[in-house]
Amino acid sequence: MRRPQLRIPSWLPVDGFILALVATVGLAALLPARGTAATVADNASTGAVALLFFLYGARLSTREALAGMRSWRLHLTVLACTFVVFPLLGLAARGLVPYVLTQPLYTGLLFLCLVPSTVQSSIAFTSIARGNVAAAICAGSFSSLVGIVLTPLLAALLLGGDGGGFSARSLVSIVFQLLVPFLAGQLLRRWIGGFLTRHKKILGFVDRGSILFVVYSAFSTGMVEGIWHQVSPWQLLSLLGVEAVLLALMLTITSYGSKKAGFPRGDRIAITFAGSKKSLAAGLPMATVLFGGGAGLAVLPLMLFHQMQLMVCAVLAKRYAARVPEEAGAGAATCEVRDRPGEKVGASGR
Repeated sequence: MRRPQLRIPSWLPVDGFILALVATVGLAALLPARGTAATVADNASTGAVALLFFLYGARLSTREALAGMRSWRLHLTVLACTFVVFPLLGLAARGLVPYVLTQPLYTGLLFLCLVPSTVQSSIAFTSIARGNVAAAICAGSFSSLVGIVLTPLLAALLLGGDGGGFSARSLVSIVFQLLVPFLAGQLLRRWIGGFLTRHKKILGFVDRGSILFVVYSAFSTGMVEGIWHQVSPWQLLSLLGVEAVLLALMLTITSYGSKKAGFPRGDRIAITFAGSKKSLAAGLPMATVLFGGGAGLAVLPLMLFHQMQLMVCAVLAKRYAARVPEEAGAGAATCEVRDRPGEKVGASGR
């Protein structure tokens, strides 16, 4: 008799990168960097952040993102959801402190609400749901482009002292660690864009390796400073519950709001997935700049939300696809770009 095999359901996208993140957190808990090793790890983390944003700038086609502005209503809707509705819900959650959330966890939750939308997973889910893939590409790219500037500014306005103190020094750090490498990548794109495309798979490992190193450095600092004693299992469960409500609200707002606004079905799907999600790949390096040594606890809500949004949106995308015949998913293209082949849902959280 054949034994039944235990398999992860296809609708449950627990990808290898998420497992690697969990393993990295475990490594930081068991073997945190101390002394000279901590200094080396911190400097290497700074370099990894600059490298990440250089690669983001070199890969993102400004022409494609700007071309997407032709469908300005759709992109303004996604931007409003990402940088207005999300932050407002985050501010409303302040009433949960200290009864449901601790102040450090709330700071991380509010930071989560300020991060730009994803690119890769928004495209993947929109494609599965037979929505307007071109609109999802443009919306995600434009959100990432705007988020380079807008996320730090919103953090300065809303986080204040919780973000480690937003001073002139931190502003300079943001400019040199995030904006300058990004702009350098944009300027060099015409010369190195072909190389990046040809070696996309290898550079994907560079992306993920850099993010893992940033996570190790942040969580390692947290272990040395003992900040994890501030979080109990009950508080983690409470955080998961709050994030589940946050995701449900955003999915409802983007889905029904876009329908009431008169968007066609393909655009509604793109708005739902691009407007309700947050980028782990962009958020983690930004947090290291904004929070410094306190980044470990600050990025915990973002890491949990990232996996939750993948699981929920995977189920939702398949339900969207099952509701209509194949030909209904074409959707009018809003910009002249094509989906990127071979991308996996959640591969880097962008």
